[in-house]
Amino acid sequence: MTVVASKVAGVESRLGRGLLALARVGVAYMWIQNVAWKDPSEGFAGLRNWTRLAVDRPVLSPYAWLVDNVVLPNMTLFGWITLLVEAGLGAFLLAGLATRLWALIGAAQSMVIALSVLNAPHEWPWAYYLMILIHLAFFATAAGRAYGVDGVLRPSWQASSHPLARVLVRLS
Repeated sequence: MTVVASKVAGVESRLGRGLLALARVGVAYMWIQNVAWKDPSEGFAGLRNWTRLAVDRPVLSPYAWLVDNVVLPNMTLFGWITLLVEAGLGAFLLAGLATRLWALIGAAQSMVIALSVLNAPHEWPWAYYLMILIHLAFFATAAGRAYGVDGVLRPSWQASSHPLARVLVRLS
């Protein structure tokens, strides 16, 4: 299966690639589980409550202002964006497709979450730092090449002259 385990940045052994794939799948399941409580039928009430913490217990004043004046008044729109982004994170990381792109999106989403809840009672700040770091590690190692769709399809993308294939090479 040399195609599935194609070049993964800095990960030479089968064990290393397997552990990287396991971490990627584990983080994907974290995002999938995290989507479960974002219920649009309730007007994203739970998400609104957690997002409100960015204003009530601010981490960064400009971000608190943005949440108070833009996000909360438009919670339905931002709720759907959050739901779709986090579902996409779960799905694409699980499949190992366009993993570098989704790793950057995951780091950014983790940063947004951190800026909202870092000062909330009973939150462990390192949970958010580690979420950011694992996504950056997925980006640096091209984690989708380790037993993911990126690893299977990247050689054919590299051989293709189609513009979409060129984009996928960069995202994998």
